[in-house]
Amino acid sequence: MPLGVACFVLLLVDGAPGMVMGVAAGYAAHRWQLRQRAADADRAARYAVRAELAPAGDLLAACLAAGAGPREAAEAVGRALDGAVGKRLRSVAAELRLGGEPALVWQRLAELPGAEGLARCMARAGISGAPAVDTVARLAAELRAEAARSTAARARRAGVLVTLPLAACFLPAFLTLGVAPVLMGLAGGLLGQR
Repeated sequence: MPLGVACFVLLLVDGAPGMVMGVAAGYAAHRWQLRQRAADADRAARYAVRAELAPAGDLLAACLAAGAGPREAAEAVGRALDGAVGKRLRSVAAELRLGGEPALVWQRLAELPGAEGLARCMARAGISGAPAVDTVARLAAELRAEAARSTAARARRAGVLVTLPLAACFLPAFLTLGVAPVLMGLAGGLLGQR
């Protein structure tokens, strides 16, 4: 794409100014493309983390219901899951095992997008010993519903984006074959009556 932009500018502007402007436009297109790729990669990583949170919440709730403490639940779920959430849970469990302060340690899980409520609930259970099964199960259900809404929105967006090329092809054809003859006929009729 950057090469195409540079060539297009070079075709529009002749001579040395065209070469300078073409190189500048190509470089700008290259920078924009890099930023877009980085933003897409970041968006994909956040989406993957959010998709992993609901199953992690379900597994944490199951472990807590079975009588495990927050550290044991985090360790078991961290071993069962791959990805960023599993890695972060393994790290949290290791720090808790070494005597880390639960409020500070669970903040590391909260750094993941969408995991704030789950981390807060698990920290509260680790500090006070309050039962967290119902809260974690509710949070997991909310995360699952949010993931379903996000997936549906992405599917709707993809449907709209798929129709754009069709509009780009059919709209000019419709205007050329449908509207232009009518306008030419009306213009001929109006000009012929004078």
